[in-house]
Order: sequence, then C-alpha cells, then structure tokens
Amino acid sequence: MSRFNRRYALSAAIAAALLPLCAQAQTQTPPDAAPTQEPTPQQAQAQAPAQTPQPAAEKATTLDTVVVTGSASGGVKKLEASYNIVTANAEEIKQANPKSTADLLKISPGLWPESTGGQTGANIEIAGFPGGGDAPYFSTLLMGSPVYGMPTLSFFETTTLIRLDDTIESVEILQGGPSVVFADGQMGATANFLLKTGSEIPTGSVGVTWGDEGLWRLDAFSGFKIAEDWYGSIGGFWRSSDGVRDPEFKADEGGQLTATLSHDFDRGNLTLYARYLNDKNQFITPIPVIQRGEDDFSAYPGFDPLTSTYNSKAIQHVRLPGYPGGGIDADLADGRGAKFVFIGGNFDYEFDNGWSISDKFLYDEGDADTNALFSGNNPASLNDMLYTPDLAGGLELPAGSATANFVGGGAVPLDQSVIHQGWWHIHKRLKSINNDFRLSKELFEGNTLTIGVYVNHYTMNDKWALGNQMMMTNTPNARPITVSYVGTDGNVHQATDSQGLLDYGTFNIAQHGSATNTAFYLSDSWRIGKWLLDLSGRIENMDATNNVCNFQNNVDADGDGVTDFVDLDGNPLTEYDNHVPVCDGTFAKTGYKKTHPSWTAGANYSFTDRMSAYGRVNTGGHFLDFDNGIRGSTTANTPPMHRVRNYEIGFKYQSDLLYADISAYRRKFTGLPFQPTDGAGTPVGTPLIYGSDSWGVNFIGALTPVENLRFELVANYLDGEYTDFDACFPYVDINGNNACQPIEGQQLQRQPKLRYMFTPSYKFVFGWGDIRPYVTYTSVGNHTQDQSGLQQLGSYHTLDFGVTANVGVHWQFNLRGTNVTNELGLTESNSRIFGTASSAGGVLLARPLEGREINLQAKYLW
Repeated sequence: MSRFNRRYALSAAIAAALLPLCAQAQTQTPPDAAPTQEPTPQQAQAQAPAQTPQPAAEKATTLDTVVVTGSASGGVKKLEASYNIVTANAEEIKQANPKSTADLLKISPGLWPESTGGQTGANIEIAGFPGGGDAPYFSTLLMGSPVYGMPTLSFFETTTLIRLDDTIESVEILQGGPSVVFADGQMGATANFLLKTGSEIPTGSVGVTWGDEGLWRLDAFSGFKIAEDWYGSIGGFWRSSDGVRDPEFKADEGGQLTATLSHDFDRGNLTLYARYLNDKNQFITPIPVIQRGEDDFSAYPGFDPLTSTYNSKAIQHVRLPGYPGGGIDADLADGRGAKFVFIGGNFDYEFDNGWSISDKFLYDEGDADTNALFSGNNPASLNDMLYTPDLAGGLELPAGSATANFVGGGAVPLDQSVIHQGWWHIHKRLKSINNDFRLSKELFEGNTLTIGVYVNHYTMNDKWALGNQMMMTNTPNARPITVSYVGTDGNVHQATDSQGLLDYGTFNIAQHGSATNTAFYLSDSWRIGKWLLDLSGRIENMDATNNVCNFQNNVDADGDGVTDFVDLDGNPLTEYDNHVPVCDGTFAKTGYKKTHPSWTAGANYSFTDRMSAYGRVNTGGHFLDFDNGIRGSTTANTPPMHRVRNYEIGFKYQSDLLYADISAYRRKFTGLPFQPTDGAGTPVGTPLIYGSDSWGVNFIGALTPVENLRFELVANYLDGEYTDFDACFPYVDINGNNACQPIEGQQLQRQPKLRYMFTPSYKFVFGWGDIRPYVTYTSVGNHTQDQSGLQQLGSYHTLDFGVTANVGVHWQFNLRGTNVTNELGLTESNSRIFGTASSAGGVLLARPLEGREINLQAKYLW
C-alpha cells in the first residue's frame, strides 16, 4: 500500500441521509470533487499539508477515498468498492468516543461490540452472524496482517492486542464480501488498523488527558524525515486509571510504543514497523440488578449499577494451588491485558509491463492473561447459602452447624447477602508469524489478475485454573468469607480455605496447540466502461493439533457420583481440596485437518463520479479453534465447520448536501454447534447442530443543509432467526433442574433488531480558531441473552457528547463524555446460565453499561 493511499484513506461518513434527494442531485458534481486521475505518490507527498488540528467535520467523507482492505491490489475508490466498508481517520476515531478498541467498531452499521466487560475481552456481534460470545466472526489486522491465526480463543479476542493512540492513522472496517478471500479469509468482519509513518514535513503531537474516573494519560507522536526518501516515526501512550467501576486498585494501567521506518522507491514503498504493548485492564464480572419485566431493570439494593464492581483489595491477591505445575500466586489487578511484541513489514512494487508485487508479514508473540471473577449462581442470604436444601450453589450443611467469618476477622451475620464466584486465572502464551504474498499482472487494459499465497503458523500455550469458587459478600468491593462446620461425624470440616475458596478448581488444565493455515487465492478485476467486476476464489487448509493434559484419578472411585480427582493434602476434613483436577503429565492429542474453498463475485456500476450501485455474493467457512471444537473432541470426530452464504446489494451517493451508503443483505448459516452442559457448566453429550437465516439493512450517511451544520447517522435493521432444529435444546436451569427449550424461529441472541447512532454537530469559526460541539444519541433495541430467547435484556438509549476547539495552528482541546445521562442498559447476563437467569425477587446477574465518564485533553501539534 503506497504512502498516498494510506494518507488519504479518509473516513466513511457516519451520518444521516435523505435518499429521495439523490434523484434530484445525481447529475451534480461537488465543486471540491477529486480529480479523476490520482496523483503519483511523489505528487501526493508534495501536496500533503502539515498535520494541523482540524475537526472531523472538515474532513468530509468522499467516495474518492481509496480503501485497501478487501482489494486484491493497490486499493480501490470507495465509489467503486462493491462491498460494505467503513473508514475513519485519527480525528474521527476520537470523535466516536470509543471506550476501547472493540467499542470503536460501533461506527460500522451492523457491528455491535459489548464493551461492558472492560477495556479488553469484548463480545463482538455482527448482524446476521450468530455469535453470542467472544468474537468468532471478527478479525483484527495491523497494516493488513492478522494479529493471530484464529479470530478467537477462550478468554481471548483479537482486539485485546490493539490499543488506540496517536500512532493510528486510520481504520478500515469491512463486513463480508471479499474478506472471505484475502488476509485470513474471515467470513464475518475485519478491522484493519493502519499506522502513521514519517513524512517530508516533520509532524507530531503531544497530548495530556485527565478523566473524572481517575484517569491520567500521555499521548505522543513524531513523524520525520531521516534521509532522502527515508522516513521514520515513533509514538505511543501511557495511562493509569481507577476506572468508573473502582476496584480499589488501578483498573487500567500500562502503555504502548510504536515505531516505523519507511522508504519510497520510484515505483513502490517499503514500511517496517515494531510495537511493544504492555497494558493490564480490569475485567468486570456481572453484578446484580432487579428485573421486573422484559424491559424493566433497576438497581439491586446496595449496588450502583453504573459504578459498582465486586473487585476489591480484599480479594485482589490469592494463591491458587490447583494451577498446573504446583499452584500460582495471582493478582486481580493484572486483569485481562496483554504483554506483546509486534514486528512487521509491507512491501509494494510495480514493474514494467503491468507486473506488480505486494508482500505483508507480521510476527508477534506475548502473553494475554486473564485474572478475573466469573459469575456463579445468584446471591442469597448467608443462612440460605449454608443451610437451605436444593438451593442452587448452596452448601446444604447440617442446620446450625456452621461458623462464618470475614477473612481478617469478624463474624458474618446470617442475614448478610453473599455470593460465591470463580476466581479464575488463565495464562495464555501466544505466538503468530504470517506472510501474505501477491503477484498481479494487467492482462489487458482494464483487466488485472492477482495470485496470492497466505501462510500463518501460530501456537498457543495455556495453563488454566478455573473454578476456585470464593465465598464473598454480595456487596460492591466484596469481602471474602471463610466457612467451617461441625459435620454429622462430629468433626470440624473446613468448607473453605483461609482465603474463602470453596474449591481449588474444577478445570485445571495445561494445553498447547500448534496450527498452520495455508491458502492460495486467485482474483480477477475487470473494468468495462462504468462497470467494475471482480471474481475471486480461495482454497485454504488448516492443519492443527491440540494437546490437553489428562487428569490424575479421573474416576469415581467411591461410587458417590463425584469424580474423585486428587485430595491435595490427604485430609478429608479440608473439603476445598478434596476433588482437585491435577494434570498427570500425559496429554490427549487431537488432530484437526480441514480444507475449505470460498469465493466471492461482485459487480459495481458507477452512474456518475458521485453515485454507484453494486451487488455481491460470497460463501465462507469458519474453522474450529483450539478451545472451541478441537479441545474435547477426538481426531476425525470434530464438529462441522460453520458455513455462510451471503448476498448483498448496495447504493452509494455523495453531493454537497448529502452522503449516503446503504446496503441490504441476506445471510444463511449452517453447521452451528450447541454444546449441552450440566449444572457445573461441564460439557455433556454430543453437540447439536443448527442454522440461522437473516436479512437486514445497513445505513451510513450525512446531511449538511448549511455550511458547518452536519447531521450524521449510523443505523442497522436485522431480522434474524435460528433454523434447522425443530427439537428442544436440553439444558440445566438456574435452579439446577433439567429443562428443554425450542429455538426454531427465535431472534438471534445478543443482537438487537434495530440499532442507530445519530450525531448532530456545528462548527463555530472565530478569528483565533474554531469550536465544534457534537452529541451522539444511541438507541439499542430489544435483545436476548442466548438461543432460548427466555432471558430478555431489554433496550436502552445513551447520550454522549464532545467539544473540539482548535486554537491557532498548534493547540487543540477536547472535552468528551460518555453515557452522560447514566442510562442503565444491559449487554449480557450470566453467560454460564442458559435460559432464564433471574431468580426469586427478579435478581439477575448482568453487565450494565458504565456510568457517566468525562475526560479533557490538551494537545500541542506541529
């Protein structure tokens, strides 16, 4: 990708449009229309202005924007791109007020990131793609290269490895279409983050941000010329924050450093880059709220749904003896973050006679650990938790036999509301090296053929300590509780250890996986007058193995229905360590080899240089990953691939008054697996296979009725349901009872039928600079927790705002706020409970939106 294309990959409009005006204005050409011939990279460099603060409203989206994601060679104008792609430059990224990297994806209609869990670990939903957790249908690219070989693993999604700062020049977000052929062949959505590089004219910025949640952040970037045709850049950020949900330790702390080195040739460009990320983030578990109807939620007594968290100093540090290898000391403040190194490069070159090559490579390696609480059963009084028979999660001890104390001293009242939650530690060591090579040839005028080879070798080395249920107060910043009791045998039994742990893990595994994906693809693009046609195909092979440790004594030796595992201390009176899964040094190996073809065909017709329409069809497949489908299966007995067929039509238009980009789609899925589980969440039986069928409309546009006044809209409508399974899904309900629920015809889980963001803005111009205030109103329609449709999560509306002031040519000030009306909105409930998740009194464990957050930034630019 040339420097010209990167620098001018401006944003797709995020805004509202009135389509009937298109017919009236379709023959008009805006006075600022770009030339039909693109300048050479040298001309573009000479024309490039110095980086001065300009509000996003001035950077009007144009259909002349060149996008590279989803294009076989050299990029294509958005006017002629026959697929759904949204771009945003650095200023527009900031205007979106993203709370995390994943949260930025909301600027693309149909993408709905659930960012209520914190800075990382988001669930990313794509309209019409039946996900329901993590991000199986979403890939993150850095400079066109996938950051990992699989889009998701348990406790990992790829935005975890990317942080937004001033080293990011732009992002391109592509849904479906040609993404099934290029890069990692993602059939869902792809976000490609492009880095700033140096330039002929030195540019840079330094900014300091304060936030009312205890945030202090420093951002810096410098781009410069090193020698003739050689350029460099360096930049990054550091921040520390208490968090809107204050855990009594730093919620978010860390930073990132990025450097680039680039060289311009007469006919090409080389860019090398390196990045170091070391950032840790609080991972937020669901908290209790009260549900009184399908769309009626309120605060649980003692909990502020906008600011509360169970995390606290009292439960921050634990010893987890069941962790493979003899135990580990874990720290809740380490959260769910990443410590990663990235080294990559892009090379593009044009030869004589229509030949060109492009090569992208990326090596990255590091840790993506999780230290967090995970929900157990719903809260109850200490008395009920200790003594009530058949209470889900209850201890069912002999009446009056127990002693319960706070860790550190003090008796716990029997009417104290308590809960037990899993204190989980997951260590993930990931490594990936991939290369994408393309050779293109202009066969004849207007027709270019591209042949490509993609190889990605990647590994995973994990150690998990799951379970570790800790008895604690059901209060913000919880306190751990110890429990002992006198058994019917007359002996004193320790139900918890001295930390409040009821067990030392229910799934303590060590696993290591290795995989290589190899793909060959062919793409032909043909320009015939106002038509631009493309046909592309890909054949990809995945060759993977996963090794999971076997457990000691993995039998029910005494016939009590409980797998015995290991008694760590040999004392039956210390019940917390009597049934601990311990690896025995041997491994169960599962091999997975799969070859899958995918293809796409698109046609775009440009009516004028400001209006076009397109149609596209594609098929794609989703390979299994180490944790989902491969682990738990045996070689040659793994579940089928998820497969999709996607049909799409679209229309794009631009004038001085109006920008509109609208697309409609139909998406049909087959091969979706559902894994039944028991009351402890352990998989039981074989996966059930079902499908889905969806259609919908995505819209993005802007209306500028007068100079400096702008109305923007991002919206999507989805009508999606589950298909191909007429029977019931068996499950264990919140009370521990076996149940069954039909899913045929149910709304796709976690996906609202209607979502939109509306942003009006106005720029006031003065002699010293300008001020641009804007507000964003977001509406999220009714959505459900899982395939059953039984647990409704309601709807919500939020209001965000921003004010950008440019003072002279060097100073910029930004004031921004999110959820300023303190809306109580839910994105998910307890994901370990299928079906209805609320218990007596309407108590529901759920993840609400964070409350109001305000930050102020002062930045100096040159």
